[in-house]
Amino acid sequence: GEIERVKQACGGRVLKVIVETCLLSVEEKTAMCRVVSESAADFIKTSTGFSTGGATADDVRLLRACCPPHVKVKAAGGIASLADAEEFIRLGADRLGTSRVVKIAMAQEQAAQTGTEVQEPDAQDTTY
Repeated sequence: GEIERVKQACGGRVLKVIVETCLLSVEEKTAMCRVVSESAADFIKTSTGFSTGGATADDVRLLRACCPPHVKVKAAGGIASLADAEEFIRLGADRLGTSRVVKIAMAQEQAAQTGTEVQEPDAQDTTY
């Protein structure tokens, strides 16, 4: 299939298939899990971060339940806090796509070093 040909073209590099879960029904998400699982893709990814929504707990739980262990789950978009990140990992995400949580962690580290209050980063969360 097409995903297998893309994987071959990757020359051994990691291939992530983005399914944009916010635009799909549960049945469509389940079907995508089957297609990605039967391909040579390394990851199934919830979102680009540029559509109508990002990863949800229900999506991460579904993707992990429907994909075999050799297909890793990347939760992306919609991860607004460290608590969100921890929850997605607990639900089975193998990787997170979030620039916002990195900014929050860096702000917390800087605040701890300087003894100042944590400044929240902007709301834009881009995932690639």
